[in-house]
Amino acid sequence: MKHDYPRKLLVTPDEVADWFLGYDAADIEYGHVDLSGGNWQHCFCSDLPRAIKTAQAIFKGDIVVLEDLREIEPYPFRGNRIKLPFIVWGILVRLVWYFKSHPNVETKRAVRERVRRVIDQVLRANGDALIVSHAALMPFLRAELKRRGFRGPWFGRAANGLLYLFERS
Repeated sequence: MKHDYPRKLLVTPDEVADWFLGYDAADIEYGHVDLSGGNWQHCFCSDLPRAIKTAQAIFKGDIVVLEDLREIEPYPFRGNRIKLPFIVWGILVRLVWYFKSHPNVETKRAVRERVRRVIDQVLRANGDALIVSHAALMPFLRAELKRRGFRGPWFGRAANGLLYLFERS
């Protein structure tokens, strides 16, 4: 991803929100993605520009763009009065989401539901399918695939540009 972290040690919530907007619109770094292990007939990807660019770079067929594959939205901290290191804001964004401590934050249940809709659509396509999504959504995709009898690798934080292959048991 061609989007550097803020250079300043301390940043405001508004600067963090601006960074996330820039990240979603950032260009990608093209590299080799090893797609061995499948006869890829379908590709489903998030509707964010960076995911679409990635899908177009690795898959030459038709791509199904789905809003349901979008990254989990970070809580929109706002303001200019508090300054913290960027990494602290990143942790706070995840903690607010994890503890669902704000009504404007998407729930884990809602994320699981949209992932179920995606996997339903992928399975209806009937064939080997690539899914291009985002790091925070990947554990939910993995859990739903496992729940439906697929086997594949465990990962903590999904690596950028790496294929995680899941196959029916």
